[in-house]
Amino acid sequence: MFRVMLVEDDARLAQLVMEYLAGYEFTVDLVTRGDAALERFKALTPDVVILDLMLPGLDGMVVCRQIRELSETPILILTAREDSYDEVSVLEQGADDFVNKPVQPRVLLARLRALLRRAQGKAGNADPAALEFGALSIIASDRVVTWRGEHCLLSNTEYKLLLVLAESAGRVLSRDALLKKMRGIEFDGLDRSIDNCISKLRRKFDDVDSEKIKTVWGEGYLFSPSAWA
Repeated sequence: MFRVMLVEDDARLAQLVMEYLAGYEFTVDLVTRGDAALERFKALTPDVVILDLMLPGLDGMVVCRQIRELSETPILILTAREDSYDEVSVLEQGADDFVNKPVQPRVLLARLRALLRRAQGKAGNADPAALEFGALSIIASDRVVTWRGEHCLLSNTEYKLLLVLAESAGRVLSRDALLKKMRGIEFDGLDRSIDNCISKLRRKFDDVDSEKIKTVWGEGYLFSPSAWA
């Protein structure tokens, strides 16, 4: 039995989702306002969050960021917005998946199960050892990144991307491979979230010449283990 926190102000849709998921051994707790979501999240400690973007009280984008700063609980965005900018923005704020309304209930169920499988896999494979590359240190068990002796503040998406790249140091990873490792979805040829996040990482780690995280044209990106002095 998994607990879902559904943050949705559309009563008809919320009822449909709750009734459908209840048939598949999910307990669903409904929150109808964005400004009530964080406190309810703390009280419920759900296994996964389904979050609308257009909410009364507080925008879903802000709610996503608040939850992600507190927890690694999977967040699935369910919204009527169809702007690709919104999708990139919420993924950079820490959301794990993005689904447009209207959505078929069985598709929503499949997405939730995929998120929960990945979350359980990460919990079972946590490695306390630090990854060390010159002046860069990543301690995955504590989600701590230090650069030249100082703590480095990264968004959830930046941290995930850096960790995936570092774990495959010296190997080229395509955008498709990066998206699958980070979010379990395939690259559609249009998603620029990986490229945008790479640019942010380069700025934070003084990678002006793109030597630490190299672009391999036509293939993807390569984390260079010898360039982090």
